[in-house]
Amino acid sequence: MDKHGAKIVSVFSCKGGVGKTTTVLNLAGIYSLMEKKVLIIDMDLNSGGIAVSLGVDATKSIFNVVDDMSNNRFNTISNYIANYNENIDVLAAPKDPRDAFKIDSKYIDLIISTAIYKYDVILIDTTHILSPITLKVLDKSDSTLFMITNDPVDLKNARSMIAIFEDTEKKNYKVVFNQSKDTGKDYFTLFDIKTIIKHNIDYTIDRSFYIKDIDKYVIDKEILTLNKHIRLIKKGDVTRLTKIAIALLDKKKNNTRSEVA
Repeated sequence: MDKHGAKIVSVFSCKGGVGKTTTVLNLAGIYSLMEKKVLIIDMDLNSGGIAVSLGVDATKSIFNVVDDMSNNRFNTISNYIANYNENIDVLAAPKDPRDAFKIDSKYIDLIISTAIYKYDVILIDTTHILSPITLKVLDKSDSTLFMITNDPVDLKNARSMIAIFEDTEKKNYKVVFNQSKDTGKDYFTLFDIKTIIKHNIDYTIDRSFYIKDIDKYVIDKEILTLNKHIRLIKKGDVTRLTKIAIALLDKKKNNTRSEVA
């Protein structure tokens, strides 16, 4: 485990349904195969799906962490963690979405700091709503994967978000074009998309990674990249995703722009 603490990677978008949660889980699977200790934090506080997707016991959640911290009952983050396998742990979103409004963004620093030396990678799934909590997560992240799709509304919002990133001098993000989501939408070419968002596309998840029966894997509580059959029939896609996962651990690469088709 890195003595400097975990690499913090957030996955963000300006629209729901673009594949954030699936990407977080797939990255967690790849890091698990690399024998990295991973914590997934579900910061989609109103409607997070990490615990359900993995079938873990989410008796306690981020809300319980914050409630105990604010009332001097907090001892160790391990008391709130659910285990998926020997390498992947989960800090779940609140079961009751009303509890999301009781979580102050000031606790994000504390939550991360209590876990950072226990893991190699902390993966944070976010909501598409630009709330104070989301802003804090983006600020704390070493790297952010900013996901977009071939959707007019998504691209319009992405252009605005990238303008905000540039205005605030945020540079540690990578634009990920997810072609495997809504594969029937071919409104714009790659050139069109780059022109619309006024930014390069750093990584592409190819349409060949579309999984027709993906709900089966969710019901079975499986991570795609940990499934041997998926790794076999989608070998090229998993390899490309593995390259992204490795690049996210490389500080030098995170400071450069690279386009991967």
